[in-house]
Amino acid sequence: MLSRGKLAMALFIVSEANFFALLIIAYAYYHALDSSGANGAGALDVVTTLRYSLCLFASSATLWVAERNLRRQEYRGLIYWLLATIALGAIFLYGQGREYARLFSSGITISRNLFGTTFFTLTGFHGLHVFLGLSALATLFWYAVRGRLRQHQTEAVEAVGLYWHFVDAVWVVIFGVVYLGSLL
Repeated sequence: MLSRGKLAMALFIVSEANFFALLIIAYAYYHALDSSGANGAGALDVVTTLRYSLCLFASSATLWVAERNLRRQEYRGLIYWLLATIALGAIFLYGQGREYARLFSSGITISRNLFGTTFFTLTGFHGLHVFLGLSALATLFWYAVRGRLRQHQTEAVEAVGLYWHFVDAVWVVIFGVVYLGSLL
């Protein structure tokens, strides 16, 4: 049976999954409408974004290891792997910021056209979710460093873990639809 904290997180994730599904559908719909090739999708840097995406994907593995360390009462490992997760997530956000700066300098903005509007809305909201996840992970890290996160408090780590893995899974879909889709 799910604890109240994990159940609450699961329900939150369901609502967020619906939200992201609508954003992804809107992006795909408007992208399909514009067959001119001038929408801006061709300006996306798929290879560089893939490199930063791999950091985000790896962060799910490092968080899983952190959770395992907590269950084993290996608190030094917990701290190390939480820090690794935070670093990988921060690298991903840095990469997203670089992509935005490059697109802005190319004249692609949220108000330029439907591509810009849907692209920046979809990826921006995902970036916001990554930032919120990093904030939650930083809070767990802070408690762990101070010795206030122990084995009987795995529920908090597991709830944040559910959220973080969800954010990763959403990016898999976004990367596939937006970045790989731009190659078609």
